[in-house]
Amino acid sequence: MKHVIALDVGGTGMKAALAGADGTLLYEARLPTGRDRGPEAVVETILGFATELRDIGRERFGGTALAAGVAVPGIVDEAAGTAVYAANLGWRDVPLRALLSERLGGVPVALGHDVRTGGLAEGRIGAGRDADRFLFVPLGTGIAGAIGIDGRIEAGAHGSAGEIGHIVVRPGGPACGCGQRGCLETLASAAAVGRDWAAACGDPQA
Repeated sequence: MKHVIALDVGGTGMKAALAGADGTLLYEARLPTGRDRGPEAVVETILGFATELRDIGRERFGGTALAAGVAVPGIVDEAAGTAVYAANLGWRDVPLRALLSERLGGVPVALGHDVRTGGLAEGRIGAGRDADRFLFVPLGTGIAGAIGIDGRIEAGAHGSAGEIGHIVVRPGGPACGCGQRGCLETLASAAAVGRDWAAACGDPQA
């Protein structure tokens, strides 16, 4: 059966799927990102997870995936296939598209920004499909936005359009992984809200 590999890398966990040519979900899996082990280990985990998905596709559906799509956080040069920088993962200038294609035996790989790819999906099949303009803002380990304009997602001149997470909104506030203090994601991301709630109720596991 014809299928593709889809892999979403987050600051805390990775979500993956095998999807049929018509978009049917054939298989899904999750794995911790393990960012505490360092950026090199995270890259190797991504490569290993993608290889596992390739092998599952071969075993269950009788063939190699037609292509793979991988979404990662931070600043992404989609044309070059490079993960330029991610504060939550600590990597810089990782040629992830080339590394994945090599590991997958030459399977074509598309590398995209996690929020922009999510915004693209929202614009095509979700709440933004009838809107000429929309802003997609998911909350996770970090926070960013995808700007939808006339059926496309605006990447910006330097590939960082929508990177609102590292705008300083509280000078002198909590330290951020990017080196600044008081960034939006230190206050309003899902991870930040979870930390504040745990502190407020006195239960670190809350």
